[in-house]
Amino acid sequence: MGDSRPQLEGWALVLGASSGFGAATARYLAVCGMDVIGVHLDRRNTQPMADAVREDIEASGRRARFFNVNAGDADARTAVLDAVGDEITGDAPPIRVLMHSIAFGTTVPYVGAENGQGVTPKQMDMTLDLMAHSLVYWAQDLMSRAFLGSGSRIYAMTSAGTTTIWPSYGPVGAAKAALEQHIRQLAVELAPYGVSANAIRAGVTDTPALRKIPGHEEMLGQAKQMNPAGRLTTTEDVARAIASLTVADAGWISGNVIGTDGGEDLVM
Repeated sequence: MGDSRPQLEGWALVLGASSGFGAATARYLAVCGMDVIGVHLDRRNTQPMADAVREDIEASGRRARFFNVNAGDADARTAVLDAVGDEITGDAPPIRVLMHSIAFGTTVPYVGAENGQGVTPKQMDMTLDLMAHSLVYWAQDLMSRAFLGSGSRIYAMTSAGTTTIWPSYGPVGAAKAALEQHIRQLAVELAPYGVSANAIRAGVTDTPALRKIPGHEEMLGQAKQMNPAGRLTTTEDVARAIASLTVADAGWISGNVIGTDGGEDLVM
């Protein structure tokens, strides 16, 4: 049997490229033939994760440009796009894939126990701005520079937390709900340009971000027990789904929340 991986080309811009879904997708798109621009925010102790992703991409024979900056900062966004502009402008479209996989938000209850402090306005605003609204600002800047065009794909990572309740997940769930609406709006506004946009709803996946959620052990155990396939979703499951949706003849799939969970959401 031959290689069953999609054959892709062009540049992928991955926001949140150093771990979890972003890292797995960056690696897989590279082995499918894509070059990768990775944006991540890591301190010294986690920087080796980003370095490993970049090295794996280069080992696949692809180009890797990685930037350790805050993806929610406007000046950082401008600096990244300025830095890669000359290198990517020869491709059409310059950015074939924009993936939003930023997992940095507040996981505290809305109302604190026994009249304690619940989520603050600063925490709520930060979570929604970084985990949802930043997608819009990246899309705006990419369009203004003509870095997105016919055949470009936008993907944003969402979760079942938009419709179900988990203790302390409220701010993140609100951000994911906003993210899904941003995807729908972008899908409609960018359709005339040949750009599609979809949200990817992964099943419960054992990632560094999930392990920061209070009670994640129970979440993992429940998902493994309930998933029809008898296992958890993996980051590689999501990477393969995104690669499959990026092939040239899949552009008519747009404006959706696409479950990538083995049917988990049907029984959870």
